[in-house]
Amino acid sequence: MPGTAEAALRPEEVDELRRTVTGPVLEPGSQEYGTECATYNLTCGLRPAVVVGATSAQDVVAAVRFAARHGLPVAVKSAAHQVVSAAEGGLLITTHRMKDIAVDAEQRTVRVGAGVRWSEVLPLAAESGLAPVVGSAPGVGVVGYTLGGGQSPLLGRTLGYAADHVRRLDVVTADGELRRVTAHSEPDLFWALLGGKGNFGVVTEIEFEAFPVTRFYGGGIYFPGEHLPRILEAWRAWLPTVGEDMTSSLAVQRLPDLPVLPEPLRGAFVVHLRIGYLGPATEGAGLIAPLRASAPVLIDLVGEKPYTAIGEIHLDPVDPMPYFDRSLCLEEFSEKTAQTLVDLTGADSGCFLANVEIRALGGAFDREPEVPNSVPSRGLPYVVFGFAVGAPDHAEQLRAELARVMDGLEPWAARRNMVNFLSPDEASDPEGVRAVYGAERYDRLAAVKKRYDPANVFRFNHNIRPA
Repeated sequence: MPGTAEAALRPEEVDELRRTVTGPVLEPGSQEYGTECATYNLTCGLRPAVVVGATSAQDVVAAVRFAARHGLPVAVKSAAHQVVSAAEGGLLITTHRMKDIAVDAEQRTVRVGAGVRWSEVLPLAAESGLAPVVGSAPGVGVVGYTLGGGQSPLLGRTLGYAADHVRRLDVVTADGELRRVTAHSEPDLFWALLGGKGNFGVVTEIEFEAFPVTRFYGGGIYFPGEHLPRILEAWRAWLPTVGEDMTSSLAVQRLPDLPVLPEPLRGAFVVHLRIGYLGPATEGAGLIAPLRASAPVLIDLVGEKPYTAIGEIHLDPVDPMPYFDRSLCLEEFSEKTAQTLVDLTGADSGCFLANVEIRALGGAFDREPEVPNSVPSRGLPYVVFGFAVGAPDHAEQLRAELARVMDGLEPWAARRNMVNFLSPDEASDPEGVRAVYGAERYDRLAAVKKRYDPANVFRFNHNIRPA
């Protein structure tokens, strides 16, 4: 297969690449190369043979055609929140210079370039009274989030996945062609792109629907961790009583002792309840009253907020850090499941993971959109995400603790999973990736891969191999 880790480019070949693109072309050893390859997860370094800092779709076309001529596999990086492979021996295309954003208030659509993050879209969409289906961390890239499905902690249970609302994608496929892909122009590729992550090309621009939402009632409530059993039981009993306009999750956290945290949370063991409600604040307060009363409250940050403050629901960390993670979806969350989660992560468990979160899905997450796509997690009611902070020299210990917790929930685990939550370890297992999608969906994806990327040029990802 072309593009082994031993692949090396001659100086004249790199000069040839420089002449064909507008953006920078960077090689190992320079400070600029290190900066361009920086990732959010500091344990997941990138070591490509060469980097192209794309400024336009034409740069991407030139880079992909160069890679094809020289037998190089291709990786893509925007915000780099989800890196699967070091891209060793390959060509890395970075897209963070591609920052075009256009909001059409009349059509209620947003069009963005490949390097745009949700934090850049939110204020511009809000000027027109519109809200995109953004996730818990507005610092992530729009394209990567959407290609993996895109699960919102506020709009998801009413509107489904972000991928369900895409109108168009401009994508450079492995043959170096720039294609304008819609559900009508290339239905199979459109279906595969939305859920298939980065397997089918480099998306240079994406257009999607936005919705007339300007505010919400939500945020987080922190409780002392020793009350986890009571809070879990209250949350479990409460979930069936609320409608699709209410979204919630619950995280068991062991927080660092850092000055950036308020005093009650520094170095604390806590339960972080996350709430996102689309109805009036007074109704929301009444709905979550049983949860507020389930245990003593350390800090209550739930209230009326503008949609642009959606990141305040989860308060995900924004600065790069070294970490390891694992995820799984649950078929149910019974009383026994809840007790097992307490045994695995509670006060007497010995657990030292920074975060073990369970998100309730359901509602529109279960429904097929008007135009189907390849998102594999419909019908799964819960997703669990475990997060361990630590440098690579602690990898064995951290992975073992993640395995202890996640494997402990295996009796209730589904084989399918949410693509955007897959860790590098999970995404690099071919049989695991097949299980994530399910056999029928995976086989269809593999057939599309064979048509558009028969040499598996785009393989530094949650790789779907050509049929």
